[in-house]
Amino acid sequence: MHGLVNRSIQLFVSHTYGLHIWEDVTRTAGLDFTEFEGMLRYKETYTPLLLDTIAQVLGRPRADVMEDLGTFLVSDPQFEAVRRLLRFGGVDFVDFLHSLDDLDDRVRLAVSDLHLPKVELRANADGHFSLICDSQIAGYGHVLMGILRAMADDYGALALLEHSGGTGGAEVVSITLVQNEFSQGRAFDLGARVG
Repeated sequence: MHGLVNRSIQLFVSHTYGLHIWEDVTRTAGLDFTEFEGMLRYKETYTPLLLDTIAQVLGRPRADVMEDLGTFLVSDPQFEAVRRLLRFGGVDFVDFLHSLDDLDDRVRLAVSDLHLPKVELRANADGHFSLICDSQIAGYGHVLMGILRAMADDYGALALLEHSGGTGGAEVVSITLVQNEFSQGRAFDLGARVG
């Protein structure tokens, strides 16, 4: 697994719950280190082990932890690059949803060896969508739900999300867009500011 994935999980836990909780997670998981390096590759088993152990240490369902992780990846200031990458998907939330099919390709422009699970958006009816994600990590749909909630807020859209389960490694997130321009979204400029 790419180190950026595990490093993101580390930062999520240490910044949200404290460094002492992260150290408890690594100790409980039986790891002999506490820091993940973003550009290294790690055993595929580390990521599910970390997610299970975080849920255990926090006494929360794994699905909730994964959704919070997705929200963190978009809303935390140190992950502004993730938000910017996602915002390049369109001028409103509907455009953003339609851009998710090529998200893996856009991510690889920034980090060539990072492969995200494939996602496919299906428009079911007016304002109703299904996002199908194919992932080796069980519960990845919950991470997407957190990302989608944060991005709906970012765009100023009102959307209802539900994890509809999955079979055979594919998970479905149901999206009901109540209002595309519900409130004023966060400001976004195409050019990044330095300084």
